[in-house]
Amino acid sequence: MTTPAGLDHRILLPASALSGPEPAPARPAGRTRRDWAADVGLFLLAIGLTALSVVEGLGQHPAPVPFAVDAALGGLSCLGVWLRRRRPVGFAAVAVAFSVYSMSAAGVALIALFTVAAHRRVAVAGPIVAGCVLVPFLTPLVRPDVPVPPWWQVLLGFACIAAVLAWGMFVRARRQSLRERARRVESERELRLAQVRQSERDRIAREMHDVLAHRLSLLSLHAGALELRPDAAPEEVAQAAGVIRDSAHRALEDLREVIGMLRAGLDRSEEGPERPQPTLADLPDLVDQSRRAGMRVLLDCRVGEPAAAPAAIGRGAYRIVQEGLTNARKHGRDGQVSVAVGGAAGEGLTVEVRNPAGATAVAGIPGGGSGLIGLAERAGLAGGRLEYGPTAAGEFRLWAWLPWPR
Repeated sequence: MTTPAGLDHRILLPASALSGPEPAPARPAGRTRRDWAADVGLFLLAIGLTALSVVEGLGQHPAPVPFAVDAALGGLSCLGVWLRRRRPVGFAAVAVAFSVYSMSAAGVALIALFTVAAHRRVAVAGPIVAGCVLVPFLTPLVRPDVPVPPWWQVLLGFACIAAVLAWGMFVRARRQSLRERARRVESERELRLAQVRQSERDRIAREMHDVLAHRLSLLSLHAGALELRPDAAPEEVAQAAGVIRDSAHRALEDLREVIGMLRAGLDRSEEGPERPQPTLADLPDLVDQSRRAGMRVLLDCRVGEPAAAPAAIGRGAYRIVQEGLTNARKHGRDGQVSVAVGGAAGEGLTVEVRNPAGATAVAGIPGGGSGLIGLAERAGLAGGRLEYGPTAAGEFRLWAWLPWPR
């Protein structure tokens, strides 16, 4: 007989998914290749701008000492480019202060302004911008040897400041957008993992209800019969005890299997082969279990080749019949239970279980109808439908239709 646990190992999540998403790799402590490329490029740009300013200063023949100080401050500003990532605000403040006296440091001051705008908030970059704007007005106070620039050069400098500031703010906004997008993608991935884990837990709970409820209801029924017939023949007692032992043993196997599936970090390669899943061909065996428990069950299977039915359809029909027999034992009155299964490829599979309706549970077997809710969900996920309820003839009817593609 096939006594499946109803649990498909192949769709379980790996241990890493059950334990949560993997942490993002840590950022390297030093500069990345991209950082090195950017820093080297900006350093070369700073040297180029400083060299052009020095050459232009030589053509104007300024005083030797101020010119030497100008060139020295420009060189020091270029070296400060390597500190822009660790101290962007400090580097910018020093570069702007140098540019008040040193014409060759003006280009480095723009690089410093871009760094602050790209890595800090606008409120932090504001004072640096104000300092850059005041440079043309402060330079004549400390460098009388430098001629006052014409108004169009001042406006051109302001335009360069505005362009560098806008470029830095754009880079910062784009970086923040990419980070937000990465966080959103990570959050969506975690949400999908949580949904998959919850769906897997729900599936396992539904399967365990279907399997264990059937096993335990058989066990309870036989135990109740022994309690009501203390004077039964030894052969009957031994037969009932054997059925109880068999049902308890199989229920423990099912429970052990699901516990093993839920254990974190379980190595599937060390397990034995998977237990076979139930099919339409196993319905006679399922009905025989109920008959041996004392139920009167009539099975009418009008499927030409039950083994040819798709695995998902066969398993769904098996679970529906199993739940119908379990409910008939728990809630039905003594009487014959009718099980009818029929259909073919392209028409769908119809399953119907009828039993005399009862008002209360039999032999104190608990049940809250969660199995029928799970069956309705199972049928809906398969693209079918399920109906259940009392009939005018005083019976309880469980009916389902499952799609059977050609």
